[in-house]
Amino acid sequence: MRFVIVSGMSGAGKSTTLKMLEDAGYFCVDNLPIQLMEPFSQMTFGGESGVECVAVGVDIRSGRDLDKLETVLKGMEEKDFSYELLYMDASDEVLIRRYKETRRRHPLARDSRVENGILLEREKTYFLKKRATYVIDTSTMLTRELKVELDKIFVEEKQYNNLYITVLSFGFKYGIPADSDLVFDVRFLPNPYYVPELKYLTGNDEPVRSFVMKNEESSEFLEKLTDMAEFLIPNYRKEGKYQLIISIGCTGGKHRSVTLSNALYSVLKERGYSVKIEHRDIDKDAKVKGEPRK
Repeated sequence: MRFVIVSGMSGAGKSTTLKMLEDAGYFCVDNLPIQLMEPFSQMTFGGESGVECVAVGVDIRSGRDLDKLETVLKGMEEKDFSYELLYMDASDEVLIRRYKETRRRHPLARDSRVENGILLEREKTYFLKKRATYVIDTSTMLTRELKVELDKIFVEEKQYNNLYITVLSFGFKYGIPADSDLVFDVRFLPNPYYVPELKYLTGNDEPVRSFVMKNEESSEFLEKLTDMAEFLIPNYRKEGKYQLIISIGCTGGKHRSVTLSNALYSVLKERGYSVKIEHRDIDKDAKVKGEPRK
C-alpha cells in the first residue's frame, strides 16, 4: 500500500503532479477536506478501497483547517499508517511569473499583491515542507522533466535525493547567469573558434569535443570539478537546498563550455544524480553574425 500526500506552493505544479500520478495508476483525490483525511486513510489502509496506490492533494485551499493537518499526520503515524509527503516548490520569482501568465488570483492574495499571498503561503505550509519525504523544486523544470522525476520516485521506486541539478553552459560576453550557484570559467583552454573547420561547429559536435578533450587540462578540470560537485551536493542537501545550478562559461558559450558541460552532465547522470543539461548561448553567435546553425 502506498499513500502519498501532495502539497506545497500554489503554482508549483501540484495539479499537474496529481494528473501524472493518476496516469501512473494512482487513485487521486484533490483538495480533500482535512477532517476526512484520517477516515479516508483508515478506509484505504483497511483495504476497503480496493486500490494499492493513493495520492491525496492537500494545500492552502483548506484554509484554517490546514493547521489541523499536523495533528492528523501525527495520528496516522501513531496508528502505523505509513504515508509519504511530496512538497512541490518553486522560487517566488517563478511563482509570480506563472500567476501573471495565467492571470489567476493567488488564494491568499485576495485584493493584495501576489507577492504577499506567496509569503503568507510559505509561512502556513512551512510545517509540511519540514515533514516532507520529497521536495521537488519546479523552478527550472519542464513538464516532461517533472514526469521523469515523479516516475523515478513513484513508479520505478528509485532513490530520490531531493536535489535537482542543472548543468548550464554560457558565454561570458552575454553575462553570467543570474541564478547560478556555482560558476566555472574554462577560457583557459584552447579555443576551437580559431580553428577554421571548427569555428562554425559547437561542443555538441564530435570534432569540437575531441579538440577540447584531447588537452590534458580538460580531463584534469573535469575530474576536479566532478570531485568538487560530489563533495558539495550532500552538503547542500543537508542545508535544505533543492535546486543546484552549475554554470560553466567560455567566451561565446558555444565550444568549450558546451563540451565540458556535456561531460559533467554525463558523469553526474551516470552516478545516479537527478540532473539536466542546458546550453544558454549555443546559438547566439549564429544569430548575431549570420553563421549557419549546427
